[in-house]
Amino acid sequence: MQSESPVNPWYKEFWVWFILSILGFAVVLGLGLLVFATQHPPGLISDNYYDVGKGINTSLERETLAKRLQLKGSLVLNNDDGTARLQLSGNSKPQQLTLNLESPTQPERDRRVILLLQDDGSYFGQLQDIAEGRRFVELLGREGDSDWRLFEEEELQNRKPIQLGE
Repeated sequence: MQSESPVNPWYKEFWVWFILSILGFAVVLGLGLLVFATQHPPGLISDNYYDVGKGINTSLERETLAKRLQLKGSLVLNNDDGTARLQLSGNSKPQQLTLNLESPTQPERDRRVILLLQDDGSYFGQLQDIAEGRRFVELLGREGDSDWRLFEEEELQNRKPIQLGE
């Protein structure tokens, strides 16, 4: 006579619960990611492509004006004393310039600095906090009734000169 080993019901087997726990974990993780994604939408996506296209054309017009005015600049950011100093050459010397230091991926790290014309012909502005790392450096000015723009993508470092318009 042969001895038969008792067969356990399926719900008492280890491997059934192991596989079901993996599937259950995947469902819970997926639902958690779905909730997170709906509560924290990405800020870099634009719904209005027409306005973005018009903005690109405006930027190109401003850059073309900067080339016609033969504008070039050398910018030095000093994180030790929180200053920005710009030497601008070319056919435009407005009383005030706007310097935008934009992070490509983190809008909360964007900085705006107003640069004022000094007696020696340079521009000077005060930084609110340290600006380091990869940034889009945008310098905006006005000549007559038109705006111009110098733009570069740079790795910002303390006291390292940044060349704009080259």
